[in-house]
Amino acid sequence: MKKALVLALAGAMSLSLMACGSSASSTESATEAPAAETAAEETTEASAEAASEEQENEAAAFTTLTEGVLTVGTNAEFPPFEYVGDDGEPDGFDIALIKAIGEKMGIEVQVENMEFDSLVTSIGSKIDVAIAGMTVTEERQASVDFSDSYYDAVQSVIVPADSEIATIEDLQGLKIGAQLGTTGEFIIEDDIEGAEAATYNKAVDAVNDLINGKLDAVIVDRNPASVFAEKFPDDVKALNGEDFGFAVEQYAIAVPKGDTALLDAINAALAEVQEDGTFDALVAQYIEEGDASDEAASTEEASEEATEAAADETTEEAAAEATSAAE
Repeated sequence: MKKALVLALAGAMSLSLMACGSSASSTESATEAPAAETAAEETTEASAEAASEEQENEAAAFTTLTEGVLTVGTNAEFPPFEYVGDDGEPDGFDIALIKAIGEKMGIEVQVENMEFDSLVTSIGSKIDVAIAGMTVTEERQASVDFSDSYYDAVQSVIVPADSEIATIEDLQGLKIGAQLGTTGEFIIEDDIEGAEAATYNKAVDAVNDLINGKLDAVIVDRNPASVFAEKFPDDVKALNGEDFGFAVEQYAIAVPKGDTALLDAINAALAEVQEDGTFDALVAQYIEEGDASDEAASTEEASEEATEAAADETTEEAAAEATSAAE
């Protein structure tokens, strides 16, 4: 009887200990679960904070003349890359491109329209960068740095529609127009024997003088040359610069000399724009479709005014001659 009672007590104690062990295990598991969740939340928060800090560091990696603003210089006389839109503000492929780059950089873009010849000297003092169908040259690289190239181009020769000019030798000794400070001017002065360079602040003014017989030819980049030739097919034609031995050029964004932080930020943003399809969409919109009607219309209007002025001048001369003959 005592033996049975001892065995019963032993069994009861054993069950009690097992229950206690089970209870302790459950309590420990219940405690571990919230702790794991808390640790996961802390890890997520830490990752978010790290990403945020990384973005802030990237944004702070470069500086601009005005905090939070990228001031961009251009010369809106170079369709379809830059021209003045209906709203009176600079528009075109380059303008749309730099705005897309600014969006990737997380910075506001303000565009300043200025003379092409003053762009390089203004970088770092009046503007942060310049984008204006600007060719990378050794001369410019002495003053500024350039982003990765975003467009390949070649010069064209615009001549009267009935001209027989076909080679660079045919240009020797002629009066040729070009926009001031552009590759066209350099070619006239350095590569064409005996040629006289007539420089203009606007390419459109050179084309107007060509149409009115004051020039023998105009040298300008291929895309704007095509715009002018398509607008005035009865007056001028655009000849392929490669037939004249002109080399292919590369357009890039000019930045202050030695500012690697800004240069790296622009190159990274440019790469993103090229990779996500934005760049191709802008090429289709502005270059392939030739969306430069405003500038071309301005050219036509100026040309008509010049023609009328020339006609008036001829009429006055004829009247003067008639009066002289009558006397």
